[in-house]
Amino acid sequence: MARSGGALVARHVVGLGVIAAVVAACWPACAEQPLDPSATERQARHDAARAGRLATPLPGTPDTDQPLTRLHAAGLSLGAPLMVRIFKAESEFELWVDKNGTFIRFATYPICYWSGTLGPKLREGDRQTPEGFYTLTEEQLHNGGRWRRSLNIGYPNVFDRANGRTGSAILVHGGCDSSGCFAMTNPVSAELYDLVVAAFRGGQQHIPVHVFPFRMTDANLAARGDGRWNGFWDDLKAGYESFERTRLPPHVSVCGRRYQIRDAMRGGSDPEGVELCPGDIDLIPAHLRQAPRENAGAPQASLAPSPPPPPPCATARASCRKWVALHDRRAASRTFARHNTTPSKRSAVR
Repeated sequence: MARSGGALVARHVVGLGVIAAVVAACWPACAEQPLDPSATERQARHDAARAGRLATPLPGTPDTDQPLTRLHAAGLSLGAPLMVRIFKAESEFELWVDKNGTFIRFATYPICYWSGTLGPKLREGDRQTPEGFYTLTEEQLHNGGRWRRSLNIGYPNVFDRANGRTGSAILVHGGCDSSGCFAMTNPVSAELYDLVVAAFRGGQQHIPVHVFPFRMTDANLAARGDGRWNGFWDDLKAGYESFERTRLPPHVSVCGRRYQIRDAMRGGSDPEGVELCPGDIDLIPAHLRQAPRENAGAPQASLAPSPPPPPPCATARASCRKWVALHDRRAASRTFARHNTTPSKRSAVR
């Protein structure tokens, strides 16, 4: 017994030594991780979804069966310009709609799951959700892979590339699982996709997407103390405060590897994506200069209009061509076809 007990104690000592070594190795990086009060709740939702016991809709979700009714009740129009704000710590996704030249908050959706911690995405494969100022265009309607009707927010933008950051295909999609994306549950993802498509059909070309670590108040920033991302978050705060003042998406540029914010003026030109300041192109490594067209830093007016996104089915099939014609007629009549925007399985690409 004594010999067995001694062996047990020895194993515990060795185990504690291993744990101490791991903590010591992790400490410099772990100490930089900002406080994320939402992590436990996010993980609980994620685990419940994987076990097939996630209760939906999530608390606080608007009635996704009645989007037109909700728009009408708010005095908003289907197809009006949109803006998105995402708050990671609060797991909230805000959708704003233009009404007579000012943006009105139409809905706040709970985010089911996002991966990583507070702070920006740095490299491909880090499973981190980004932070910053992004832009949706029609080219970024995502119809491939697992999430066929989702939204690519446009990471990396010129800021990310100027700072040597890598990654791709950061989506707003359904479900409750993510490796760097924002998982919204299927009904919410479907509503967002349809509203974005309607805005493009209504003439909007660039939908601003602002991703923040948390609501950028002085109190929230102070609560994080002196950390690695404080300077970066101060620049994000400038964009947050500009929109809070004007209720218009600010003009965002990147100069000297930092975001620069300029208030939008009512009646002025709409922001056309995040632009790179002249002379800063050399800051972007050559292998990172290829990017989505709306983030390339060139004057937007000099670029050819973007073609419509390809349909998510094989046009050689008669059923697909019929679906495309029906979809176009409904779009032209500004009909919100929530349950008929995906072709049948038989006509889908295999």
